[in-house]
Amino acid sequence: MDRGELFSEERSAEVVANSMEGTRDPRLRQVLDSLVRHLHDFVKDVEPTEEEWGAAIAFLTATGHKCDAARQEFVLLSDVLGVSMLVETINHRAKGVATESTVLGPFHVVESPPRPLGADICLDHRGEPCLVTGRVTGPDGEPVGGATVDVWQADAEGYYDVQRPGEVPPANLRGLFTTQADGRFWFRTVMPRHYPIPDDGPVGALLEATGRHPYRPAHIHFLVRAAGYAPLTTHVFAADSPYLDSDAVFGVKPDLVRDFAVVEDPVRAAELGLPDRFREVEFDIVLLRVEE
Repeated sequence: MDRGELFSEERSAEVVANSMEGTRDPRLRQVLDSLVRHLHDFVKDVEPTEEEWGAAIAFLTATGHKCDAARQEFVLLSDVLGVSMLVETINHRAKGVATESTVLGPFHVVESPPRPLGADICLDHRGEPCLVTGRVTGPDGEPVGGATVDVWQADAEGYYDVQRPGEVPPANLRGLFTTQADGRFWFRTVMPRHYPIPDDGPVGALLEATGRHPYRPAHIHFLVRAAGYAPLTTHVFAADSPYLDSDAVFGVKPDLVRDFAVVEDPVRAAELGLPDRFREVEFDIVLLRVEE
């Protein structure tokens, strides 16, 4: 019987990669081969001590222990290392017309409840009122009626509903809207606030060790889907928010930054069911067709 090559420092990656030649799925084989070779190159580059490697395993174990139904610490780790944003960018390379994509983030833990157009998604009515309007179109400007626009955001104090169970109504600041025939959507909410990603776990310790802050600039999340079009995950960022140039998860793109204008129009405010003074942002969304 032929014997395989024995393990050696010089050819460690080749020995391990060759042991996987029986992998039936070609894509899995490709991924594992690349993973092994890059990981072994990394280890040979930094030459960790056994204690350091043990600390790395302990860090990953602690990251797993921190995950629960309302929190995904591995997503946070992927986010702060820029991997989430890189994967998102690779899979949604701009074609010149589509709205830029960005990270999903760790707080899309439930599907938002369906709400009628114009509904107020802020159920506790705490914060500066804001009107969000927009239109979903295809790459040639065609209106996309019947698209679902899933939105979620942090509150005026920088918390998502899942971070404050029992303190705020369930599904606060979440809504699933359906565009009308001309592609338009609108809803009422409050101004989002900049906030720290959860930093009381292993990822927070990593940020502290590397001298990085945990903050994200103020934004509203959008997940848009429509038949015949590629789904889009994106944000709209408030132009007057801090941390636009140092987002902890690297999610800011210039095309996604908007002014949230101050509106003082009593007549219009009364028509919308808003106070005389409110903020407004228009965020149009362009989807790519699936074949593109």
